[in-house]
Order: sequence, then C-alpha cells, then structure tokens
Amino acid sequence: MFTEESLNIISVNFFSILFSLLNLVIIFLIAKFLLYKPVKKMLENRQKTIDESYRRARDAEDEANAHKEAYEEKLQGAKDEANNIISGAVITAKAREKEILAGAKDEGERIVAQAKESAELEIKKAEKTIKDEIVDVSYALTEKLLEREINEKDHDNLIDSFIDEIGEE
Repeated sequence: MFTEESLNIISVNFFSILFSLLNLVIIFLIAKFLLYKPVKKMLENRQKTIDESYRRARDAEDEANAHKEAYEEKLQGAKDEANNIISGAVITAKAREKEILAGAKDEGERIVAQAKESAELEIKKAEKTIKDEIVDVSYALTEKLLEREINEKDHDNLIDSFIDEIGEE
C-alpha cells in the first residue's frame, strides 16, 4: 500500500515544522518591534492629543460659562441701575411737580389777593366818587328846595348828616 516514498510525502517533518515555527516567531518579533510598538506609540500619542483636545474644549466651555455668568450679572446690574435711575427720575419729577404746583398755587393766591386789593381800591374810589356826586346833587337839590343861599357852615352840616344817613344804609 504505502511505499516509503509516499510516506515521505505525507509524513510530518519535525525539522520543517520547527523551522516554520522559528520563522514565525522571528517574523512576529520583527513585526512587534518594527510595526506594533510604533503603531501603539502612534495610537497612544493620538489618544493623548484627543484627550488634550477634550480637556481644552471643557476648559473653553467652562470659561465660556464663566463669561456668560459674568455677562448675565453685569446685565442684571445694568438693569438694576437703569431701574434705580428711572425711580430716581420719577421721584425727582414728582418733587418738581409738587414744587411747580406749590409755586403756581402761591402765584394764584397772590394774583387773587392782588385782584381783591385792586377791587377794594376800585370800590373805595367808586364810593368816594358816588359820595362826591351825591354831595353835588344834594347841594343842588337843597339849593333849589330852599331857594336861598346857604352859608358854608350849614352846607357842611347838611352834607355830613346826609353822608351819615347813606353810610348807615
């Protein structure tokens, strides 16, 4: 059945297996030193770069949030200050309004007092004028009634009594 030659072809050659294994180990070691370590080092560097990028991004985000908070605080402070300014302006305007109204009221009262005083003077002038006209009319009437000349003393007495009667009415 099997000849020795056919056995040699099918047979297992330990030397050949050992040589193949040795070649495999050598190729593995060469690949490990020449390929695996540099690729691993490159991957580690790449991972460090990515980690650094993430760290910088987190730092930038934290800084942006801090700036945002500071901006919001400043904005709120500006709003508060604007409200304070508006409140102060309203208070000042109300005080000015009261001051103007008080001044206008005083001016109105002064004008009314002056008008009353002027009216009183006009009334006194009118009374004096009326009294003078009444005196003249009464003198003329008295002269006609009596048809005689009255002396100065009688004339003054008649006028005074007539004025007293008019004053009482």
